[in-house]
Amino acid sequence: MSDDTLPEATTESTTGFPGSGEIGARVGMFGVTGSGDTSGYGGLVRTVALPPLATRPYGEWYDQLADAVTDSLGEEPRVVLHAGELTLIVRREQLAALMQQLRDDARLRFELCSGVSGVHYPEQTGAELHAVYHLLSMTFNRRVRVETSAPDSDPHVPSLVSVYPTLDWHERETYDMFGLIFDGHPSMTRILMPDDWVGHPQRKDYPLGGIPVDYHGATIAPPDQRRTYA
Repeated sequence: MSDDTLPEATTESTTGFPGSGEIGARVGMFGVTGSGDTSGYGGLVRTVALPPLATRPYGEWYDQLADAVTDSLGEEPRVVLHAGELTLIVRREQLAALMQQLRDDARLRFELCSGVSGVHYPEQTGAELHAVYHLLSMTFNRRVRVETSAPDSDPHVPSLVSVYPTLDWHERETYDMFGLIFDGHPSMTRILMPDDWVGHPQRKDYPLGGIPVDYHGATIAPPDQRRTYA
């Protein structure tokens, strides 16, 4: 991030951005259901809300970025400006071309993509799975995020390994933990869990304990059936 002081942008809810504003409520510490609450926070209820879309002017170099992206996409990008950080929201069909531009455009020069993070929003019907990319311009000392989404029924987004080779293992981890499939990846396989593992452990609908685990002949019983040392 540059040292320039960035003013807060005016924001408003926009129906074109699925999930902006309040999208639901979370019960308990982790929001799981069906597996028992072992945290002691079973009565906790929290609102789940996402920042709304921002409107111009965004302030400082953010408007220059939006202009360049508009030239590439042929339309004004959807922008979230929250806590002084900017996120571009794009359709998955636009992702590869946009990321290529963010890397190569002399006005932008985001040479490094430090990773991709998966997010699961089960309340967002038709956009349950999100991929969030974290970019750094070493030329201009600026950071930006790019976010896209896919439905549970079609969990595919394009692989960006050809643009940012550092994403190789990051895309595999996001697939392993969330089930997002990165089309065109040179080796779309699990990286943390065993190859025959069922499910994706960081999804919000994945059981939080209370399930038997059988791996290579070693069985771990559910918590309520394990030996007690009390």
